[in-house]
Amino acid sequence: MKIREFGELESAIMDALWKADRPLSVREIRETMTYRRNIAYTTVMTVANILVNKGILDREKVGRAWQYQPRESREEHTARIMSEVLHSGGDRGATMIRLIEQFSDEEMTRLHEALSEMRIRRGIAS
Repeated sequence: MKIREFGELESAIMDALWKADRPLSVREIRETMTYRRNIAYTTVMTVANILVNKGILDREKVGRAWQYQPRESREEHTARIMSEVLHSGGDRGATMIRLIEQFSDEEMTRLHEALSEMRIRRGIAS
């Protein structure tokens, strides 16, 4: 089962905003987003406002236009969703093991590096 928080258009909007290095207007989101068909300006504006109401985006009025930006980075968002899924299931330890069993050798190396980094940050001896 694939977990998805966003619909297809929401994902396209979020991708455009996550790739940007600054807040974007609806016009800029529409121009930079990748979507399989042409979407009306008002549709992008409506969906962006829905994402604001969901607490996913912040917006600020700049001149006559609203500028939108994500409340969290793509990585922060993904980690939060993963944590919510982990905490919503049964045995968290068993779930983590099942997840790690699927890791490639490269992902296992990165996991070890991340755990070492977290031990250092928390002041825990290896």
